[in-house]
Amino acid sequence: MKRLIDTHLLNWKHSKQRKPLLLRGARQVGKTFVVRKLGESFKNYVEVNFEQRPELKTIFETNLVPERMVRDLVSILKQDIIPGETLLFFDEIQQVPKAIIALRYFYEEMPHLHVIAAGSLLDFAIEKVGIPVGRVTFLYMYPLSWLEFLMALKNDKLIENLFNHKGDTPLGAPLHEHTLNLLSEYLVVGGMPEAVRSWVEEKNALECTRIHHNILDSYRQDFSKYAKEHQVKYLELLFEYALKQLGSKFKFSKIPGEYRKRELLPAFDLLSTAGVLHKIYHSSGQGIPLGAEVNLDIFKTIFVDVGLTQTLLGVEASDWFLSPNESYINKGYLLEAFVGQELLAYSNPESKSNLYYWQKEEKSGQAEIDYLIQKERQIVPIEVKSAKGSQLKSLRHFLETHTKSKYGIRFSSHDFSIFDGVHSYPLYAIFIALGFGFPEKPQTIKNDN
Repeated sequence: MKRLIDTHLLNWKHSKQRKPLLLRGARQVGKTFVVRKLGESFKNYVEVNFEQRPELKTIFETNLVPERMVRDLVSILKQDIIPGETLLFFDEIQQVPKAIIALRYFYEEMPHLHVIAAGSLLDFAIEKVGIPVGRVTFLYMYPLSWLEFLMALKNDKLIENLFNHKGDTPLGAPLHEHTLNLLSEYLVVGGMPEAVRSWVEEKNALECTRIHHNILDSYRQDFSKYAKEHQVKYLELLFEYALKQLGSKFKFSKIPGEYRKRELLPAFDLLSTAGVLHKIYHSSGQGIPLGAEVNLDIFKTIFVDVGLTQTLLGVEASDWFLSPNESYINKGYLLEAFVGQELLAYSNPESKSNLYYWQKEEKSGQAEIDYLIQKERQIVPIEVKSAKGSQLKSLRHFLETHTKSKYGIRFSSHDFSIFDGVHSYPLYAIFIALGFGFPEKPQTIKNDN
């Protein structure tokens, strides 16, 4: 299974300015898999999982001298660790916070050793011990994008056709409908690697749903690992009810029970830190960067994965297979979540990306733009439309009141078109709208030592 982040990992491997790498992302998005795949390109690959080998914690308790730590690891693991030839991977590193601190010393005293660290709850450990500023680098991972899903299905020819297509002309009804039907599969399966692998091998939606439930249970089991005892009940409430507000401004008052914002907000932020929920911040959209004009108290939210979202909400997945056209019309809230997931998936993994939207609430009328992105030094408004024939009043209003935005984007089940400042793209062409580069053909990383 090829991932877009593979290229970034190979670039890190060969960089002359390489630093120890922290791979960040929610549980089960594929962090361990991509590191093991990269390990195939080294003469030696050494993996240390601190959940499986808690006794190795003692290596970091005396001092943080890399030469000694490596010597002890070699003795215990009986594996060679040679700078320039070995990839050393610390998995579940949040179990040993001192190992995070030790990364700076690997950079300073053993710079030729390739070191990667990852952990499902890594960000919580970073909050406690900090990070060695300027001594480590980061890559952020998300579930498989729609493009990666196509690559997993080996639809290379379709990918090539989409990248070669010019956005000002329709793709054509047969291929357009075929691709929408394929996208329906992704909206059911989602991008969690285990579910995608199961779909590629078995094409069994019920099995994918079972996998979703297992992943959701693992998220719930994590609550007690990063929340205080009295906060667990708030996490459980938010986990169950937050997504019922999908597509709308989030209001804590809509969570069942007599709970106050000051009780629920810290729990919401914990789920956000865990990568389970993503906030979509409100921005005025008048200038760059978008984050400079954000209102932190106003936000919408999406879940980490659209497949998990449907399972958590109890949405009937079979509708996407039996009546996909109706589903595209009736499930606009899921399509909006899908677009947010795609925007994150194609963002620069070297820095943490945020999502933004715009809303006007005045007596004279309301208007809302689902997403705002920065593209070529200007702000581009994005509307996600499910029903055919939907008007674009909000998009028109935004363009009229934000004169620095020269055009807007509509994602829908319509074919490609451009008219009157609105660039319309099918939902399956988000990576094209963003100007994402053509991916390398799927291949096995070969040992180049």
